[in-house]
Amino acid sequence: MLNLLQKHITGYALRITTRMNGWFIATAGGRDRPAFFDIDKVCPALRDIDRAYPEIRAEVMAILRYQQKVPLLHETDATQACISSATPYDWRVFYLSLMGCKEKQNRALCPATSAATDRIPGIFQACFSILDAGKSIPLHNGPYGGYLRYHLALIVPDENPPQLRVRGEPYTWREGESVLFDDSHDHEVINSSNGPRVVLIVDVPRPMPLPQALANRFGRVLGGVMYGRPTLQRATVGTTS
Repeated sequence: MLNLLQKHITGYALRITTRMNGWFIATAGGRDRPAFFDIDKVCPALRDIDRAYPEIRAEVMAILRYQQKVPLLHETDATQACISSATPYDWRVFYLSLMGCKEKQNRALCPATSAATDRIPGIFQACFSILDAGKSIPLHNGPYGGYLRYHLALIVPDENPPQLRVRGEPYTWREGESVLFDDSHDHEVINSSNGPRVVLIVDVPRPMPLPQALANRFGRVLGGVMYGRPTLQRATVGTTS
């Protein structure tokens, strides 16, 4: 009976999310919506994270000492296996927060990064995304149109650096620089580099009129219950042998 109830609740939540998602995408301009955005116009508070780059990079360098204990993306969310394991090598994620839920043990290892991301109101996600040398990510799109995705490049190989392509538009990461893009567009990572690529991901609310913005807040709360908490339960990194 409990499993049946959970199944009905999950199905209802998915239907609500799908309807909101279409509404948000239409509000943003549908197929004509931009691929990349001006951080200073859309979310200038993200520049505070830019300014914390030295402290954030130092924390991620310490995390990389335990890299093999950081879970693969599809270990935290099995539905992502078609993306995460579709190409050779590993893609790991170190979560700090997700849909309003916080990963306490991981955050304790990264106090400066956690403090910087906590100052951004209403974020959907904050995590380190770690790609092995040569790890590409196939074409895919994000599942939800209520956020825009910020990357702060922390570790990028100098030789043949990886490239992000959003709706076919290229962007090459450079250490200490940031970018804001629409994750709901088709996008991919082309990577033939000989070193790891690490970025800080922060998902911020998409600017929208008040009715959509209120619905988006509800979507974040619903996502925290249905997705954020169970995902973070699989995301803790052990740092003791």
